Amino acid sequence: MKTKLIILIFMLVSTTAFSQKVDSTAFKQLQKEIRQLRIELQRQKTSFSKQLSEADRQIERLQTALKSESEKLASMAEGLGVSIADTRMDVAEKITFVNRRHNAFLRYGIAAVAALLLLTAIVFMLVQRKQKSDRRELIKQLEEQKISIEEQLVDEFSRQAEIMETLVETIKAQPVLNSTASILEHDHSLSLKLADEITLMERNISLMDSGTKGLKQLNRSIEKLKDNLASNGYEIPEMLGKPYDGGMKATIINSIQDDSLAPDEKVITRIIKPQVNYRGRMIQNAQIEVSVG
Repeated sequence: MKTKLIILIFMLVSTTAFSQKVDSTAFKQLQKEIRQLRIELQRQKTSFSKQLSEADRQIERLQTALKSESEKLASMAEGLGVSIADTRMDVAEKITFVNRRHNAFLRYGIAAVAALLLLTAIVFMLVQRKQKSDRRELIKQLEEQKISIEEQLVDEFSRQAEIMETLVETIKAQPVLNSTASILEHDHSLSLKLADEITLMERNISLMDSGTKGLKQLNRSIEKLKDNLASNGYEIPEMLGKPYDGGMKATIINSIQDDSLAPDEKVITRIIKPQVNYRGRMIQNAQIEVSVG
């Protein structure tokens, strides 16, 4: 019964110890130590088995010898008329002593194996707890770094928005163009550059946490830039998240398969370069990324 209990404990501990896969160097070292412990346990088990077998053989030899000695004493008692009751009692006591010693040896061996298994389980749980603590600390550090980087980007974009405001003033000083020919011949490079920068900032902002310090103020600055461009005739149509139509004058740079969309459904999921219109006429076509169902 004790042996079955130990086997059950061993199976339980083994199942618990190896139910999760951990890739850290500490856990690999623990796996190596556990394998060594298993080898040592197997070696001790084999040694215990040999010693027990030897003890059994010694008991058998002793019992045989005692039986032979008892028979001799019985024969002598018959001849001499001496009772051998005391002698038999002594022999029985010796056999009992040997059996007790054998049982004690077995109990100590089982206790040693159980203690070693318990120690292995405790070591594993301690390492597991340490790894979980390390992972939480690493995640916390990464989150802090992410927040710091986002705040730095917001500061940088805010400075760029201020510079872009001064460039919008330059655009305001340009003459108003009405004819198609004058619109097509005019140099719109500054306005297109501003539109590209606004789109880039909006794309980066969409990846940030909404609670990032200074983000709300930056969004207001970007909206103000778009409004100022619009007041000078330059419009940036909102295309992000809209269904893609084959009739759109846009260049698809990349297509991504999205199983969450319906079959043949196409959605614009990224604006690489925005479409820009001047007084209702397109002066730059969009470059986009489309998700396809």
